[in-house]
Formats: sequence, structure tokens, C-alpha cells
Amino acid sequence: MKPLKRPARRALLVVHVAASAGWLGLTLGLLALALTAAGTESASMVEAACRSMKVFTDWLVIPLGLVTVLSGLVLSLGTKWGLARHRWVYTKFWLSVITLTASIFALRPSVNDAVETVTAGAPLADPLDLVMGPVVSFTAYGFMTVISVLKPWGLTRRGRRLRVLAASRKALDERSLRPTA
Repeated sequence: MKPLKRPARRALLVVHVAASAGWLGLTLGLLALALTAAGTESASMVEAACRSMKVFTDWLVIPLGLVTVLSGLVLSLGTKWGLARHRWVYTKFWLSVITLTASIFALRPSVNDAVETVTAGAPLADPLDLVMGPVVSFTAYGFMTVISVLKPWGLTRRGRRLRVLAASRKALDERSLRPTA
């Protein structure tokens, strides 16, 4: 992919950071609601918390996750970081894909089941099941935030190979520009 021009890269970076921060904040909100549902004796409070979680998971989690993953993918392919050149980028991408998949196939169904249960007037079978999804997601997003800032671990094998290849090309170009006698 061609490198992104500066205005496009900066705009996409703003979108990516805003979506990522929104996804992190949304998960923190889901955690607060899940803890409320798990920690209260009031059936109406449990139902309100579960219904609120349903709104968030139905309307916000998937769009924010998709925007985060897609903008991160385009940024990685359109900048010097590359998708598979640096371990932190590669790790962050796959963790994002995994957490988005888990949100679609585990978090959303568990919230929907909880809403059906409490709407029918029954108590939650295990309220901590509702808490685990947001805990895991929040931990993953916190970890991704840390590695985005610290950029640990260095290059992948592919990244090292590309760096050596670029250095040898540069040396070859410099030699070919020297005047000959």
C-alpha cells in the first residue's frame, strides 16, 4: 500500500484514537453496569443495568470495535509501522480482532440472555458471568493502550528482513551515484 499523505494519516489517526478511547470507555461503562447488576439485591436495578448493557452492546460495541480495527489496519499498512514489522503493532491488531470477535459472539449473547432472564422475572443464574466479559475486554484494551504508548519488543523477523533489504538498497543506490573515473 502507498504511504498515506500527512493530512490523511493525521485524520485517520484521530479517528483511530477516538474510536479506541470510546471502545475503552464503553467497556468501562459496561463493567460498571455489570458490577451494579451483580452487586445489588433490587430486581428493578438489575433489570435496568442489564437493559442498559444491551443498548450499549447492540448499538455501540460492534461499530466502535470495527472502526478501531479498520482504522488501525489502514494506519499500519499506510505508515512506516507496517502491520507485521513491529511486534507491538502485530499484537495490538490481533488482540483487537480477538476482542471484537469475543464481543460479537460471547459478550452480546450473554447480555441478551441476561436481559431475557431478568425480564421474565427470574434472577441471574450467575451474575459474575455478566462481569467477566467487560473485565477481560477492559484488561485487553488497557494492555493495548500501554503497548501503543511504550512500543515494546522491537521488530518481527519480517521487519528485520525488510530493514536489512532497505539498507542494502540504500547502500547500492549511494554507490551507483558516485562519479566514476
